[in-house]
Amino acid sequence: MRIDMTEIQAINSFSTLEFLNEVYGLIWILVPIFSLILVITIGVLVIVWLEREISAAIQQRIGPEYAGPLGILQALADGIKLLFKEDLIPSRGDIRLFSIGPSIAVISIILSYLVIPFGYRLVLVDLSMGVFLWIAISSIAPIGLLMSGYGSNNKYSFLGGLRAAAQSISYEIPLALCVLSISLLSNSSSTVDIVEAQSKYGFLGWNLWRQPIGFIVFLISSLAECERLPFDLPEAEEELVAGYQTEYSGIKYALFYLASYLNLFVSSFFLTVLYLGGWDFSIPYISITELFGIERIAGIFGIPISIFITLAKAYLFMFIPIATRWTFPRMRIDQLLNLGWKFLLPISLGNLLLTTSSQLVSL
Repeated sequence: MRIDMTEIQAINSFSTLEFLNEVYGLIWILVPIFSLILVITIGVLVIVWLEREISAAIQQRIGPEYAGPLGILQALADGIKLLFKEDLIPSRGDIRLFSIGPSIAVISIILSYLVIPFGYRLVLVDLSMGVFLWIAISSIAPIGLLMSGYGSNNKYSFLGGLRAAAQSISYEIPLALCVLSISLLSNSSSTVDIVEAQSKYGFLGWNLWRQPIGFIVFLISSLAECERLPFDLPEAEEELVAGYQTEYSGIKYALFYLASYLNLFVSSFFLTVLYLGGWDFSIPYISITELFGIERIAGIFGIPISIFITLAKAYLFMFIPIATRWTFPRMRIDQLLNLGWKFLLPISLGNLLLTTSSQLVSL
């Protein structure tokens, strides 16, 4: 059988084109992932710097000032220091659980960023059940904390892990009920659809005004979800040394430190998306797409403006957990559980029933 040279060239060019298509496809997969990691890393560094500066102002002292301009590189310096610290492992602990626990906590929180719209339709995965994916993924992180506490073979660590699991169960249910109320109002569980449903009447259409009770319950539940004071019972330095992270050092301790701020960052984003209109900030009856011409010049001005608005709202929320950390005393574990089961759960359930009734009446 004789093969012509033109046929060989055609086969080679086709295989080359197919290879290039695979390379382009891989690039389009990797670029958003690396962009997301870069954004959340910079975001966490800014959060740590803000917390140190705000806490210094509240306590009337000088915050970080030597590492970089205004001390903004102090968090990076601490991360590099922990990276080179000795990684100690308890001799009588469960090495596998001890090593896997921090990774599970960090990875589960990072996956939550996939459904967050950072700007006008700027989301990695626009799922029809996006908000409930976040609820499902966020319930995995306490499993990593429980594994870490159990694998440490330390009574303080184990108590911290048990507290993290009990606290998560107490506050996941009110959080899910608040999210369900927002889904009923928006007729969708997609994060993009929820933001667009709030943009019809400008800032007057935000769910903050339609769901004030749900907003307060969501705020309290998200603080407990992030284990921020006054809900930091799993760590509780005065009682449990450092809780589930007592036996950790080096890079594994840095992962817990990173997971704490990543969880705070993602909670502020979801508060912005669900209650504060996400990327939308326009006057009534004039959508931001008309105000800035996002649809016409999306690649030039619209998307950067929408990203700036989303980040500005998220960082404004950051002041609340930072201020509460240095203002309110820590609750007891029984008070924390009573607040979740006996107060927030009935209120969030009543809010859901009211929302359902109003939606049925409007139909």
